[in-house]
Amino acid sequence: MSTIENIDVIPQSGWTGAEIRGVDIGKPLSAAQVGVIKQAILRWKVVFFRDQQLDHAAQIAFGSQFGEVTPGHPYEGDVAPPEFPEIHTVSPKAYGKRYGQSYQKRLSANGPGWHADVTPLINPPAYSILRAETVPPYGGDTQFTNVAAAYEGLSPALRALIDGLRAEHRFGANINAERSDERVGDWVRSKPLASIHPVVRVHPESGEKVIYVNPSFTRQIVGLTPRESRHILDLLFEQVALPEYTARFKWEPGSVAFWDNRAALHLAPRDVEHLGFDRVLHRITLVGDVPVGPDGKPSESLSGEAFLAARPRETAAA
Repeated sequence: MSTIENIDVIPQSGWTGAEIRGVDIGKPLSAAQVGVIKQAILRWKVVFFRDQQLDHAAQIAFGSQFGEVTPGHPYEGDVAPPEFPEIHTVSPKAYGKRYGQSYQKRLSANGPGWHADVTPLINPPAYSILRAETVPPYGGDTQFTNVAAAYEGLSPALRALIDGLRAEHRFGANINAERSDERVGDWVRSKPLASIHPVVRVHPESGEKVIYVNPSFTRQIVGLTPRESRHILDLLFEQVALPEYTARFKWEPGSVAFWDNRAALHLAPRDVEHLGFDRVLHRITLVGDVPVGPDGKPSESLSGEAFLAARPRETAAA
């Protein structure tokens, strides 16, 4: 544990996650407090806060101190609260309304498997901030994994190979959403999201190399046969999911998770759906940059616009 500016940073595992105590994130932060939180995220990839009293406006104001807040989701539609287009609600009801009931049942009410948020975008969100409103009495935890540590855990020969590869990320491709007759099908056919990203991304702040593929959105590695692509992707998906790189977060009302989408993946729970418990969380994301690989080449957009701020930063923070 370390203490800076009266803020305690308490690691939760060997590689991933730290709980932050001693700060009320519902109030404006000092520059020093912002710096401590940023450094903790850079080191641990995700940080957790407990017992925070936030509503939608306070959550947006908190996030605005770390960057520009995006709309809730490229496919948000009419699900976001009218006064707060930045809010993306995670709940069975919201997912069913947003995408359709069959999509919800196949993917779960809580979202897809291991992923970083909306990587099919040319500039995927840099950070995500998720706040718990209603949680089940047990279960419903979210897991996080450190993909910089996972990259370093690969053999040098394999790191050298994947450093030069690029992959297509496409929304809905891995569940055949394009063929759906529900709302998600309408979205992906009328407004497809797809980009070519480096398989290994260089983090713009730390300089770390990270594994930048995920089983929810990465469709294939460019330039390889389907069989070659699948074997390499499966190996990388296994690597990022190894338990030693992960941390598991148990939600409580007022809990907040704040993670770096450029260096962490997260996994939504699947263990409470059969119990009928209500689980309602609210997420915001911050504007991200275009990924760059070890060769210095940026990502390439196949379809979709850059994902920018929902409204001017000073308005969102008001």
